[in-house]
This record gives sequence, structure tokens and C-alpha cells, in this order.
Amino acid sequence: MTTQSPLFTPIELAGLSLPHRVVMAPMTRARSTQPGDVPNAMNARHYAQRASAALIVSEASQVSPQGKGYSFTPGIYSDEQIAGWRKVTDAVHAAGGRIFLQLWHVGRMSHPDFHGGALPVAPSAVPFDGQIWRVNPTTGQGEMVNCPTPRALSREEIAGVIEDFRKGARNAITAGFDGVEIHGANGYIVDQFLRTTSNVRDDEYGGSRENRLRFLKELLTAVADEVGAARTAIRLAPFLTARGMACPDILPTILEAAEFLNAKGVAYIHLVEADWDDAPQFTESFRQDLRARFSRPIIVAGHYDQAKAEWVLGKGYADLVAFGRPFVANPDLPRRLAEGLPLADFDGASLFGGDERGYNDYPAWQPSAEVGGELAEASL
Repeated sequence: MTTQSPLFTPIELAGLSLPHRVVMAPMTRARSTQPGDVPNAMNARHYAQRASAALIVSEASQVSPQGKGYSFTPGIYSDEQIAGWRKVTDAVHAAGGRIFLQLWHVGRMSHPDFHGGALPVAPSAVPFDGQIWRVNPTTGQGEMVNCPTPRALSREEIAGVIEDFRKGARNAITAGFDGVEIHGANGYIVDQFLRTTSNVRDDEYGGSRENRLRFLKELLTAVADEVGAARTAIRLAPFLTARGMACPDILPTILEAAEFLNAKGVAYIHLVEADWDDAPQFTESFRQDLRARFSRPIIVAGHYDQAKAEWVLGKGYADLVAFGRPFVANPDLPRRLAEGLPLADFDGASLFGGDERGYNDYPAWQPSAEVGGELAEASL
């Protein structure tokens, strides 16, 4: 008797019945309509093609113009953006899928070109080593550019950012999303408040661990109060060291955050595992410490293949596994994993910006004609 893979067992999440545990991770693809950063029909086709995921987490979407840090990324603050996202959620739901919107404010990971020449904002005016992707206004070509030293937010502005997240969450539900995921990872604004390397404030939002957690707690409470804790989730990156984020206190800070999130009853925590060469490894001891503090669903993402996914689920360290780049070239990824079908490779040159090429032209697995009396299958 064959033992069923834990990847393909059902689970309840945020009041949704998920048929398996293969999640589509959020991936910036920079294909919103300009001007206005508006989601479009091309985006709707992309997500609908991948609706067999247990859950789709949308690409990160800025909650305000101030929250933008990359060219052509979508927003969730205007009526036009809400209407554009409604096309996406309608298409995903029509295909039987489920989708959360990822709420985003990049903080210091930005450039004055996106803000009329003004500096990006952050908890503190600390120089750091970071780059963002921007379309050069002169050449029209995409390029990586350095981020400047940001300016520090005032207390009043911090309250405004929290309000932008609250409104963004309400707009997401209005647009038809099943829930929202706060982007608290990868060196963006929530992450910046958590870490001693990016937050050197001397007021109630900086210094002690309690103070550095204040922004996360106030923001999550505002969003949960607006749309319900059961429809509110957060993404965190405990082992991130790039972008000036190598904080010696981040692991205990995140474990303390997990206790708060568990008590709040959030939908899930989504952990980003470092996925570049020579990156810090996610330790098994941290996974155990986190699970001891957070009993609700955990999603993990970062260079997972099926064997590693089955290991992390089998150990009880996670409840679902998110796949990013494998979903780019394999819109039917859950089927391919379940049936042991080969995975197609993606075109890295078409990840950011562009049209349907490298976005919606990857085919699902299709059976070929019979060969030699047997049914052969090929990726057509």
C-alpha cells in the first residue's frame, strides 16, 4: 500500500478547505498597467492558470504611493486598482482557486524616482546596501539601482502608514480576496522596524525588543480589526542578512512576535527561507522554537523541492509549502508534483516586466499522441 504524500492531504486554512498543501508564493512580476499601477486582464489570466494551487498569495502590492519601490508593481489604494484586482479574484475563483493579497510598503527599499525626487522613508535614516529594479526613464530598459539613505518617519507618519495598511486590507476584501498577507519580510518596512541594524529610534518604536515590535503589533491589530484575524496573515524572514538586515536580536524578536500572532489567531505565518548561495541556513532548533510558540498554520518557502517539502511537513515544522519559481513555468505544478511529471524550466530574462511571454505562455502538461501502443506524455 502506497503512503500518501503529506503534500497532498487536505487542510483547513482561514475558513477555507484546501485540497492539498502546495501554495503559490508571492512573486513580483512587474506587469501592471501604467500609469496607475493597475492590475489587468493579463494578470488575471496568469493567476487563473495557477488556480490549482492550494492557496495563491499574490505579488506584493503597495498600500500607498509612498510604499512603492519597484517599477510596474501593482497597488491596492485606488478605485482603479481595486477594480483591476477584482478581475484577478473573479478569474481565480471561477477556476476553483483561493487567493490572498500581499500588502506591501517597501520603506527604505526604494528610490527618489518613485517619489517625485523625495527620499524613501524608514524607521531611521541609516545608510545601507540595497538595490531595487527600476525602468530607466531615458532608455526604457530595466536596471538595478542603488537605494539612497532614507529619511526617518515621524510618529504621525508611522500612524499614517498603519492606516494605509488598514485601508489596503479593506480594499483587498472589497476586491474579492479571501484574505491578506502583510509583507513583514525581505527588508521591507515591517522588517526594518524589527531589527536593530535598521531601527535606531530612541522613541517608543525603537531600542528595546518590545519597542521594535510595536509597529508590527499595531499594524497587525489594525488590519485584523478591519478584516478579521482569521483572514490576516504575515510573512517573516528570520534569517535574512542581506540589505543591511543582519540583526543579532532578530530570532528572539520573531519568536516573541510569534507568541503575539498566535494569541491574535492569525490565519498563518509565512516564513521566507534564504534562497541564495551561501545564505544562512534555517536551523532545525529555530523551527522547533517557533512551533512551540505558534500552534496555528505555518507556510514555508525557499528552494523547496518535493522531498524537502515532505520532510518539513512530516516533521511538523510547517503545514503548507510555497513554491515560487517552479510555479512560473509550471502553471499546473500541483498535478506535476502529485503525478511525478517533469518540471519545465523558466526563462529568467522574462521574470520582471514585459508582456505575455514568459508569463502566460507556459503550457500545462498535456498527453501526446499514442506512441508504440502506449500513451506517452510530453510538456507541449
